[in-house]
Amino acid sequence: MDAIDYEIKGAEMQFVEIELDPGEAAVGEAGSMMFMEAGIAMDTVFGDGGKQASGGFMGKLLGAGKRLITGESLFTTVYTNQTGGKQRVAFAAPYPGKILPMDLRQLGGTLICQKDAFLCAARGVSLGIHFQQKLSVGFFGGEGFIMQRLEGDGMAFVHAGGSILRRELRAGETLLIDTGCIVALTPSVNFEIQYVGKIKTALFGGEGLFFAKVTGPGTVWMQSLPFSRLASRIFAAAPQNGGSREEGSVLGGGLLGGSLLGGMLGGGDDD
Repeated sequence: MDAIDYEIKGAEMQFVEIELDPGEAAVGEAGSMMFMEAGIAMDTVFGDGGKQASGGFMGKLLGAGKRLITGESLFTTVYTNQTGGKQRVAFAAPYPGKILPMDLRQLGGTLICQKDAFLCAARGVSLGIHFQQKLSVGFFGGEGFIMQRLEGDGMAFVHAGGSILRRELRAGETLLIDTGCIVALTPSVNFEIQYVGKIKTALFGGEGLFFAKVTGPGTVWMQSLPFSRLASRIFAAAPQNGGSREEGSVLGGGLLGGSLLGGMLGGGDDD
């Protein structure tokens, strides 16, 4: 496992700059690289890049299949320092939020995270899939059903939207969370789905039919702005019929504006 040095820069749109010693390498999600210095060699590999030295073709195929199930690319990119001095490579977050450094050694070697949270890691970190075991989670878990499993003893970096809350749960302590707001959790945390309880709340509360119920002991990381929530707001605000929406005007684009405009045009025809 490569021991890398890093620095996280920026506020709302962050990136992580990794310093590689000679021979060290980092693994990045496809499309996440921001820049790299000239002495770094870039190699696209089949699968997660974590166990390329062993396992043969079947091992690579299995790693790629796991990534495909979680909705990620079949390929990852390995960035290797091939010079005799230090070299830097940077990976940028895909949308506003925070980059979280996760030392897998301190977390017991395993971290469970949302399927789109992984950004980059030291070479040797293995990316797999984690299925929630309870049947109810499988049917209703939505974003929390199929998750990524990061294994190893090096540094991994995950991305989350908005602001981040880390919560340490005591044994038996329970928290109800929107399924999209979960970023990561340690394997000791029990994860299941709970119905909101009231039909009126489920239909009109705007929070969906189910919550994620997490029970300690362990650590949970949460995000205030899941990408799915951001995307739905952008879609709702975008013009739906090819027209333009004029923000801030009671006459622009809406039902009232259309009615008034139609009345004015209709009145002109009668003259």
